[in-house]
Formats: sequence, C-alpha cells, structure tokens
Amino acid sequence: MSEYERGFAAGYAAAHRTDVRDITVERGSPAPTASAPKPRRKASAYSKKYGRAFKQVQGKYKLKSGKWAKDGFKRAQKAAHKLAKRMK
Repeated sequence: MSEYERGFAAGYAAAHRTDVRDITVERGSPAPTASAPKPRRKASAYSKKYGRAFKQVQGKYKLKSGKWAKDGFKRAQKAAHKLAKRMK
C-alpha cells in the first residue's frame, strides 16, 4: 500500500467514525430568539394618493383579457404620478 493510499484510508476512516464524535449535540450559535417584529413604516400621504390614482388609470392601459398592453404599466405609472400631483 502506498503512502497516498494509507493517508487517504486513514483520513476517510477518521471522517466517518461516529464513536469519536458526538453528532447528536448541536454546535455553533444558538437559534435566534423571537423578538418583537419591526414596526411597519407608515405610508406617506403621496404614496396613498398615488395608489388611488394608479387604480383609477390602470384600466386604460390594460387589454380586455386583463393583461398589460405594450408599455402599459410604464404609461399607467406616469399617468398616475401626474394625476397624484393634482389630487387633494
């Protein structure tokens, strides 16, 4: 047996011996404890206006099937921003 084979066999046997290592004990950092969830950010007045405006205009930029028309989302977004600026 060459030295390479002896070294390989020794390393392989050592890696697969379970009598030496206790594999039932978990190692590493403990699991994170459940902390209070982060509070959600309050939606700004403009984002609420934009959301309402987008809902109003999205129908103009969709097909009958409900899919977006070509560049429809982009155009609807631009129209909603324009409308939201004028909303009170």
